[in-house]
Amino acid sequence: MNILVTLNSGYIKPLCVMLRSLLSSHAQTTFDIYLINKTLTADDYKYLYEKVDGKNYTLHDIKIDDSMLNKAPVTDRYPFEMYYRIFAAKFLPKNIDKILYLDPDLVVIKSLHELYNIDLQDNFLAAASHVGKSLQKINEIRLQMETKGPYINSGVMLMNIKLLREQQDYDDVFEYIQKNKNLLFLPDQDIISAIYSDKIMSIDPYIYNMTERLLISPKSIAKNIDLDWVNKNSAIIHYCGRNKPWKEKYIGFMDNFYKQFSVGIN
Repeated sequence: MNILVTLNSGYIKPLCVMLRSLLSSHAQTTFDIYLINKTLTADDYKYLYEKVDGKNYTLHDIKIDDSMLNKAPVTDRYPFEMYYRIFAAKFLPKNIDKILYLDPDLVVIKSLHELYNIDLQDNFLAAASHVGKSLQKINEIRLQMETKGPYINSGVMLMNIKLLREQQDYDDVFEYIQKNKNLLFLPDQDIISAIYSDKIMSIDPYIYNMTERLLISPKSIAKNIDLDWVNKNSAIIHYCGRNKPWKEKYIGFMDNFYKQFSVGIN
């Protein structure tokens, strides 16, 4: 299974936890894990291999030059690294046809084989949406989306690298950024959702992108979705936003999933 992660050195420890959870949920699977970055050092990779036991995975270091992104909007919360997933097809080895992108701030508690084996057909990617119909409409207007499609969370994406390599137009992305940079709240997923709205296959957020906010939403409460349901059914727990289980001021109900795999990470 091919896995993609984009990050900087500040996320090495959460990445250790994510990889531990991934391997724990796939004892019989071999992984090639591609880390697109610009700052990871030899010591970072040494730390990863020391903290993440297992012979069934290989880490691949892919260093990136930010010069091609000099017009992209960035902040402390949204660094250059978040754009690497948009252009992953440009940076990954030519023999890769598809890859599963995973944010480092998540844990995997069940097999992802069903997700990985989805037939993407002529779609660029498969991802989950966390927004309801009203917010979806607002995003369509805000982002001037020309075609209707899901507004996704970009933390989990099955990517059709072969098709992206053949059809993705980088100038379209930069033109969109230049035209709409003052409208981008979450730039990476704003861009992906707006430009590729008709090339996105929807997946179930309760299974593949479960979050704290989703757990306590009125829709979840109405469906009797609680921690017990999550434990039995969800495959990915995603700690998106500022509320992280490794922070002292974490407020939530799903930190135990993270703590299960974080022993010895300091």
